[in-house]
Amino acid sequence: MPEWISKIEIFCFAACYAITLALEVSRLFFRAPVRIAVMLGFTLVGLFAHTLYLGAQAMQNLEQGQAPLSSWFYWCLIGAWLLAAVFVVTTVRRPRGNSGLFLLPLLMALIAVAGAFGDAQPFPPKAVPFRWGLVHGLTLLLGTLTIVLGFVAGLLYLWQAYRLKHKIPTGQGFRLPSLELLQRVNVQSLYFSAGLLAIGVLSGIVLKITAPESKDTVNWSDPVVIASMVLIAWLIAAVLFELLYRPARQGQKVAYLTVASFVIFGLVVGFLLSGMTEHAPAPQTRLSTNDGRVVSLHREAGDGA
Repeated sequence: MPEWISKIEIFCFAACYAITLALEVSRLFFRAPVRIAVMLGFTLVGLFAHTLYLGAQAMQNLEQGQAPLSSWFYWCLIGAWLLAAVFVVTTVRRPRGNSGLFLLPLLMALIAVAGAFGDAQPFPPKAVPFRWGLVHGLTLLLGTLTIVLGFVAGLLYLWQAYRLKHKIPTGQGFRLPSLELLQRVNVQSLYFSAGLLAIGVLSGIVLKITAPESKDTVNWSDPVVIASMVLIAWLIAAVLFELLYRPARQGQKVAYLTVASFVIFGLVVGFLLSGMTEHAPAPQTRLSTNDGRVVSLHREAGDGA
């Protein structure tokens, strides 16, 4: 791998996304024919640097004998990468839309959350079978993103419905998708998030059952496990409600369901950030010795230190 690739920092692609967001906001105030092309250019440059960064980190993990990208830090960065890809696709398909006003702040928030887990220990490589661990992590990641996208679509639907009902004109440069499109996205996000998160939780149960004696497995009473079960129960109930109750298929009901799903998901994220869970490995504590050397110590989660 070329040496310059290993020197790519998060700031490189985060700055590209921030510039794209600033350009997206400027669309609300004045028109510029070349702005869409410039926005896509910065986003693609950011995606390229983002991809190289994740690739370099994966190679470094493998060289150190760790599973590639196996921490909450990388999990958040992969989620941000996927949101950037979604922004590119939606902008190319609907260049007059304003999806970036909603997707890019979430993308930047994921990068910020990744910074909170920057010094966290990687997930234990020998705790669980690799295949089940991959299924568990991947389905939870994709399910999380569908919840986020459903949340965005739900807010847009509610605002669009309110605007049309009260005959509020849209501002210059601000265009919302149709209610039909937003409702379709809401319904699909509800189905996909329920299915993906159900697979993720079930694979986590399999991991717990297949390695019951491992000290690296998470307890059933862990706050994230409990909150995840509540989230899955809610999503399944919401899907059944949408399927069996015909009036729920029209109007604002599905939008409210997707927004509520995001609120419950926020509780799970809150537990992760609070450090009250074994799902979030403790950060490294760096100590300086008398001879100037820096020693990294890993604190065990829940040891009270």
